[in-house]
Amino acid sequence: GGRRMEVILTGENSMDVQVGDSIITKNRILGNSTFAVLRVGMDFRIRCTKCGREVMVPRSKIEKNIKKVVREALPL
Repeated sequence: GGRRMEVILTGENSMDVQVGDSIITKNRILGNSTFAVLRVGMDFRIRCTKCGREVMVPRSKIEKNIKKVVREALPL
């Protein structure tokens, strides 16, 4: 099986969020702090990794709340 790699972006790169990334938020939303990013734009659509609920959040609001971005590295 392929080894799963995670790249954790912090600081400057943390706002370069792409579809497929996971974000870890500072404040808990829906009682959870890890979300899958489904859509990026003026609004972010994120899915709670715990309960599976999807929410749309304005970019300005989510950017202030991102602690780190976790990206699965593509296998080399």
